[in-house]
Amino acid sequence: MKFLSKYIKKYWKSFSIAVLFLTFEAICDLMQPTIMAKIIDQGVANRDIRYVLQMGGLMLAITAFGAVSASTRSIMASIVSQNFGTELRSDLFKKVQTLSFKNLDKFDRASLITRLTNDVTQVQVFVNGTMRIFVKAPLLALGGLVMAVRLNLHLSVVLAVVVPIVALFIILNLRLGFPLFSKVQQALDRVNGVMREYLSGVRVVKAFNRFDVEIGKFTKANDHFKNQSIAAGRLMSVFSPAIMLTVNLGIVVVLWIGGIGVEHGTIQVGHIIAFTNYMTQILFSLMMISMVFNMFVRAKASAGRIDEVFMQKDGITWENGIAERPQAEKGRIDFENVTFSYEGTSGEPILKNINLTILPGETVGVIGSTGSGKSTLVGLIPRFYDVTSGTIKVDGQDSKLVNPKKLREGIAMVPQKNILFTGSVAENIRWGKETATQEEVIAAAAIAGAHDFIAAAPEGYETQIGQGGVNFSGGQKQRISIARALVKKPEILILDDSTSAVDVATEAKIKEGLKKYANGLTCILIAQRITSIMDADKIVVLDKGELVGVGTHGQLMAECTVYKEIYHSQIGKEVV
Repeated sequence: MKFLSKYIKKYWKSFSIAVLFLTFEAICDLMQPTIMAKIIDQGVANRDIRYVLQMGGLMLAITAFGAVSASTRSIMASIVSQNFGTELRSDLFKKVQTLSFKNLDKFDRASLITRLTNDVTQVQVFVNGTMRIFVKAPLLALGGLVMAVRLNLHLSVVLAVVVPIVALFIILNLRLGFPLFSKVQQALDRVNGVMREYLSGVRVVKAFNRFDVEIGKFTKANDHFKNQSIAAGRLMSVFSPAIMLTVNLGIVVVLWIGGIGVEHGTIQVGHIIAFTNYMTQILFSLMMISMVFNMFVRAKASAGRIDEVFMQKDGITWENGIAERPQAEKGRIDFENVTFSYEGTSGEPILKNINLTILPGETVGVIGSTGSGKSTLVGLIPRFYDVTSGTIKVDGQDSKLVNPKKLREGIAMVPQKNILFTGSVAENIRWGKETATQEEVIAAAAIAGAHDFIAAAPEGYETQIGQGGVNFSGGQKQRISIARALVKKPEILILDDSTSAVDVATEAKIKEGLKKYANGLTCILIAQRITSIMDADKIVVLDKGELVGVGTHGQLMAECTVYKEIYHSQIGKEVV
């Protein structure tokens, strides 16, 4: 995985220190059976208590050194793995922040959450396990083999049969386990997705009493996750007992052969005990290797999913690296033969051959039926997406040549779906301008028609906003969102149906405040109510992605059939 190279360069020294102490620990473990054999064959057999105490002291010293090495390794492993996990999670979040909507649309939102949490944790656990187990297990296995062969060559024939069989089990474990754990992570994505969907739409669920439907959806996803986990666990559960059985059978054969050797005087009792200890160590290390491979399979699947995010290249680039926006025509917007389709859609383009000029300081209304492309049109101005063909110029400059960050500095947008963040009202308004003074915050709120209800709250502008703004009405959230855009003092203000949840009188006050505020400001208003944009300097009419009319209210009533139909249908309803 390419993304791991950064962390390898940063943490290899600490990792190496942990592995060094782990090596000391393994060497200490390998030395003890040989010392024990000497104590039995020389000290106990000859009743030499001095030799027993001498070798026993050496064993105690080696054990103490191994314990110190194990503690140091454990501390280093914890520090490295925790720092690695924290940095990886932070870098992944930053990467997600830099991706364009085009890139983000390739991932389900619940999947991104899983990758940031569970997948990073799986990789972190493997890194920690590597410094605790993965290096130690091969050292114990190889060291145990070497020490066992040195101890008794004839008994080592058993290892020549046991080790290849165990190696085969481990390889099968790896090959069969990886696809299953990939499916487990995908099933977990689905569980998170269903839960996220429910929590975001909990009011609708309660309003329509659809609890049983939601429980059914979650149960289905949860059962699928359970079944995938059981399938993976069932496969993994076969290999560990198989490895244990193979090695234990090897130990039985060693004891049988050793017993015959002792009877004929060709093998010493201490050698059999030491060889059995080495076989046990080899068993333990092979079991650890099997467990590590289980961890590796999970970590590999998770690392692949993380790498998919890191491999995304931001589609929103700028060709000439222009850092600043032109000063001559601030607020001018030109659409030149613009056509746009969302990636992956096979139908007709959302916008077709749009030609439109919005002059600095103009207030422009955009209207059309649902699905006509109104929100898509204004979303192209700050380059949330790039046009399929054609050109969009902002301030007289092709937007593709400007750093998107610089481009958006002069644009404020109130989206159709209002989002408020956890924190105070003042903090949410300051999202538009972090350095805004309290006076600027209040002034923006007053223009947006939000000051009165904010000031009436017990804590005023320090009132804490609940998750998603649940303690405010839809109209109040819209007005706070408008204040957030106004405090930025942009050159281009885009309001995407931002007054749909307020009454007509409040909307009129907001529009009056905008007229005073919007001196020289280019303002684009998307509306469903025709009364919201009738007095605009220019009205743009969209129908099925096509520009079917541009002009004032009077001009469109005389020339645009679609506009007249919208007018008569809405005004007629109001009269009734």
